[in-house]
Amino acid sequence: MLKYIVKRIINLIPVAIIISILVFVLSKSMPGDPVLAMMPKDGRMTKAQQEQMYKNLEKRYGYDKSLPEQYFMWMGRSLKGDFGESTQSKRPVKEYLSEPLKNTILLNIGSTLVSFVLSVLIGIRSAVHKGGFFDKFFQVFTLVGISLPTFFIGLFLIFLFAFRLGWFPANGMPRNNTFGEWVKYLILPTLTLTFGSMASISRYVRNSMLDSLNEDYIRTARAKGLKEKTVIYSHAFRNALIPVVTAMTWAILSMFSGSAITETIFAYRGIGNILIKSVLAQDYNVILALTMFYAILTLLGNLIMDIAYALVDPRVKLEA
Repeated sequence: MLKYIVKRIINLIPVAIIISILVFVLSKSMPGDPVLAMMPKDGRMTKAQQEQMYKNLEKRYGYDKSLPEQYFMWMGRSLKGDFGESTQSKRPVKEYLSEPLKNTILLNIGSTLVSFVLSVLIGIRSAVHKGGFFDKFFQVFTLVGISLPTFFIGLFLIFLFAFRLGWFPANGMPRNNTFGEWVKYLILPTLTLTFGSMASISRYVRNSMLDSLNEDYIRTARAKGLKEKTVIYSHAFRNALIPVVTAMTWAILSMFSGSAITETIFAYRGIGNILIKSVLAQDYNVILALTMFYAILTLLGNLIMDIAYALVDPRVKLEA
């Protein structure tokens, strides 16, 4: 397996380079002038002073170079872990994104765990009791969850639990690092992310379980007198895991990219919220760093998915 992983990582390098070129070109094609966006708007400078400041800023951030030169400068710095300076905060991008990245990871870990546990429990029970009240209820529930946009779910939760009931804060970040304070601010955005993800994954689990429960080896296991729990969890569910692994992997990746909307609604300082602000402020270094983060995350997600297939199903062979 190690040889396979190394080979896949090597094969990902040219893909990552092509993606980096596309991301760089697209970012440079965005409307607006990043140098003008950095200049003060007080109007007290003369035209000559403004032109001189423009040239100084252009030279400082490398915008006076040709596009190929800018690309290679950016790639060279990035490979060394230097993603440039944020024009919004006047701080290194790595330093500027370190706290938002931790916040986003914390939010997504919570929503992923809750989503996975609930999806498996709901999906298995729905399949075992196909056609019953539980199954019909969650078929409707999951359909609603898939259909509703994330921003609507978030706003509804704010209205109900923050404004009407007053149980949780509507938005913002914890003022201190105590566990209880973090939980209060994380519950509503976590529920927002969990709702849509759980709806889609539980349907995958249900359909996979239904296929497994109809297989001959399940009838054989029951004929041998095995307990129903053993048949369901040790035989049927294990063989239903491959499509579930696919759905879960993509759900995790989509949470990171889709959390931008949720973070904006709840004024949660994560990388999704920062990305939206950076686009509006034409902060190219931050945009490039975050876009490449999402791209590499997706590439690694495919690799992790293949490895997970081999772990859950011994019949899947990974060949180097």
